[in-house]
Amino acid sequence: MAGTPLGKNLLEGARAYLCGPMDFVASRVAEKRYGWRNRVRQFLTHYGVTVFDPWHKPSVRGLSAYGEEDERSEELRRLWTFEPSPQGAKARAQCTANFGETVHIDLRMVDISDFIVAYCPTNIYSVGTPHEIIVATQQHKPVLFVSPPVEFPALRKLEELAASDDRLRELLDALKREVPIRENPRGIPSLWYMPIVGSDNFFDGFGFADYRATFDWEADGIMRQELDRPPRRPLLSFFEQLAQGHYPQRWDARDKRFKEDDDWLLLEDALTQGRALD
Repeated sequence: MAGTPLGKNLLEGARAYLCGPMDFVASRVAEKRYGWRNRVRQFLTHYGVTVFDPWHKPSVRGLSAYGEEDERSEELRRLWTFEPSPQGAKARAQCTANFGETVHIDLRMVDISDFIVAYCPTNIYSVGTPHEIIVATQQHKPVLFVSPPVEFPALRKLEELAASDDRLRELLDALKREVPIRENPRGIPSLWYMPIVGSDNFFDGFGFADYRATFDWEADGIMRQELDRPPRRPLLSFFEQLAQGHYPQRWDARDKRFKEDDDWLLLEDALTQGRALD
C-alpha cells in the first residue's frame, strides 16, 4: 500500500542489501550467476539505488578480497571436522576465521543500507538471512520479505508412479520424512517472522514477468514459476510505486487505517551530501 505521490523518486540515492539463502541452495555457482539477486539488482539500479549483493561484495580499502564467497567456499567448508584433536581444532579455527570475514562484511552492508530485501522460501535452510533481518529490524530499517509459494511438481509425479509400487512408495515416504519435504503452496512465512518484519512488508513474489520486456529478461527459473502462479503482491510493483513518489503506508491496528510507514527514513541530508552520516 502506498500513499499520495510526493512527486519525486524515493528510491533515488538509497542503498539496499539483498539477503537470502546461499549456503544450501541447489547450486552456489548457478545462484551467483543467474539467481534472483541479479534481476533485483538490475531493477533497483535502474531507479538510482546503490545495491549491495553478498555474491558481489564491494572492495574494501586496504584489504584484498575480504569476505568473498564463491565455489571455493565449499572447498573450505569441507575442512570442517568434529575431530577432538589439535588438528581438528586447527581446521575448525580456519573455517571460523575465514567465514568470520564474510559475516563481518555482510553485516556491515546491512548497517549502511536504507532497506533490505530478504528472499526466504520456506524449503531452504538459512542462518545468515535471519541474522541480517534481525540486525536491520533492530536498526529500524524496512525489511521487504519475499515468501514465494513452495511446490514440488516432480514429487507429485513420483507419488503417482509410486502409487502402484509398495516398495517405491515406502522409500518415497521415508525420504519425505528425512529431508523433510513440505510444500507451502500459499507461501505462508514462518509465524516468528510475522511480528519481526511487520504485516505490510511481506510479498509472495517478485513479479519479474511484468518487466521482462523492459529489461530483456528471459522466462526462466523464478519467472516461470511466477508465470504459472502470478504473485498477488509482487515486490517490484511496490518498488515502482516508490520510484513514482508514493510514500509507503502501513496498517495501524489501533486506528484501523493506513498511515505513513515511518521505518522509511530516507534521510535527505545523507542522500544529497555524500552520505555524510555513514
